[in-house]
Amino acid sequence: MYNIVEKRKLYFTISGVIIGLGILAMVFSFIRSGAPFPLAVDFRGGTRFEVQFSQPVTEPQIEVTFARFGVNNPAVVALRGEGLQNAWQIRTEFKSPEEALAIETALNELAPLLPGTLQVQSVSPSVGAEVTRAAIVAVAVAALVILGYVMLVFRQVPNPFRYGTCAVVAMLHDLLVIMGFAALTGILLGWEVDALFLTAVLTVAGFSLQDTIVVFDRIRENIAKRPMERYETVVNRSILEVIHRSLATQLNAMFVMVAILLFGGASIKPFIAVLFVGLLSGTYSSIFTAVPLLVAWEKKELPLLANS
Repeated sequence: MYNIVEKRKLYFTISGVIIGLGILAMVFSFIRSGAPFPLAVDFRGGTRFEVQFSQPVTEPQIEVTFARFGVNNPAVVALRGEGLQNAWQIRTEFKSPEEALAIETALNELAPLLPGTLQVQSVSPSVGAEVTRAAIVAVAVAALVILGYVMLVFRQVPNPFRYGTCAVVAMLHDLLVIMGFAALTGILLGWEVDALFLTAVLTVAGFSLQDTIVVFDRIRENIAKRPMERYETVVNRSILEVIHRSLATQLNAMFVMVAILLFGGASIKPFIAVLFVGLLSGTYSSIFTAVPLLVAWEKKELPLLANS
């Protein structure tokens, strides 16, 4: 029988390297923009224009146009992708509907806009701050609910607190991975984190919990069936019994996401990409982070938790 948990130090090292690279990307993004990853107007507040001109224009021309309305140094990003020629995203401080309409007219005078391509989104700074607080609270509440739920469900096994804590750590592992990915894509591709990112975060947390619970539940069953077997052997047996079902479930979802990434619209690709990376990380962490961490805790290999 292949011993998966025996190589737990390798899995911890892999996770540490991936998360470490993500943290470096977030630090770099923070130094450059003041945020760990580029934040869209949903979180920062402001107005975002997405336009596609029928003729080539330059970034300085766009900046001059916005300067006429008192907007100095707007965040101007050229949009790349299939069918996105002469397409730009411009982010400014919050503009009223009347001001946004005047800017739209000026942009159309600069070069005719392609019909139906203009998108304007405005969020006041107070709403942006409220969305940010709600995101933080949502993740914190999810972690507490997961911890309490797992402790309740696994109350009949020794040390149920360990099961809940390991499930939360696996979830946090996945959130750090997708945050690092968001920072990296923000640096390389100019993608911004919007409200859909929060949807991806909560979805990933749910999938991560589901996979972890499946493995933990089989461990609980096998502990009762094989009371004389070594804990490490029981855990390894449980992983091997459920790994095929976990992989099959996640791969089905991932295949759909790959299809959307290849053939879907440009506006939804950042959300799908974050979701795909999160589900990939969730599948990994459920088997190679949460369970090995549980075994390491049981064998008193975690210095700070040896007596807990």
